[in-house]
Amino acid sequence: MIKSMTGFGRLEVVEGGRKIAVEIKSVNHRYSEIAIKMPKKLNFFEAAIRSVMKEYISRGKVDVFITYEDSSEATGCVKYNRETAKEYIEYMNAISDEFGLTNELSASVVARMPEVLTFEEKEVDEEGLWKLLETALRGCLEKFVETRKAEGEKLREDLFAKLDGIEGMIDKIETRSPEIVKEYRDKILAKVKELLGDTSVSEQVLATELIVFADKICVDEEMVRLKAHVSNMRNTLTAGKDVGRKLDFVAQEMNREANTTLSKANDIEVSNTAIELKTEIEKIREQIQNIE
Repeated sequence: MIKSMTGFGRLEVVEGGRKIAVEIKSVNHRYSEIAIKMPKKLNFFEAAIRSVMKEYISRGKVDVFITYEDSSEATGCVKYNRETAKEYIEYMNAISDEFGLTNELSASVVARMPEVLTFEEKEVDEEGLWKLLETALRGCLEKFVETRKAEGEKLREDLFAKLDGIEGMIDKIETRSPEIVKEYRDKILAKVKELLGDTSVSEQVLATELIVFADKICVDEEMVRLKAHVSNMRNTLTAGKDVGRKLDFVAQEMNREANTTLSKANDIEVSNTAIELKTEIEKIREQIQNIE
């Protein structure tokens, strides 16, 4: 199944007072570009996060937003540095004695001194935190991929309909091409009769002229290649999975054949059909830009 490069997913996981929320959204991009925004506390998981995402995403501009809340218990503790406090007190007493100053020492004054009270964070349970994060990440990616698949199915149906239209245009050109040569033959004979009366035209001369003309306007090869490209695109769409770049290349080749057909057109009907052909192929190319 083909996937669109446009997608969205969101999931929250709560366990033991800890909550992780992951949100992922993406748009079209020629390559894979992943931007992650998350709390600094989770930064050391970035490589692991990118590794997991590569299992689900091969192309597109993807934005990942991760939030983390921990209300399970205190995330750290206050530490009292007794020796540091003792030194402050001793020096403040010494200053008071030496200069005859009033010493208004109190516990709150000493506690505000640098390094007397410090906050130490609790050691992080990396394994448990990653397990929770990975659960949220993979669950979100599953939802994200589902939206891409749903959008991809719509794209596939639309592309199949457009390919049907292109095959109709190819049939129209193939039907019209032999008629152009016949009309040109009748035109030559009518012109000769107009200029020379009933004088007959050498069949050999006429045949030579018709061969040159037919070769000049012949688009048989272009039509054969176009039909092959249409078949190739159908098969690729049916196979699915990471086919965007291949489809883009096939569409370029289809456009090349349409351009050649238009340049050879010596008939208003073929010319108009070739223009319609180019227009439809361009629509296909635009749609393909959305496929992963």
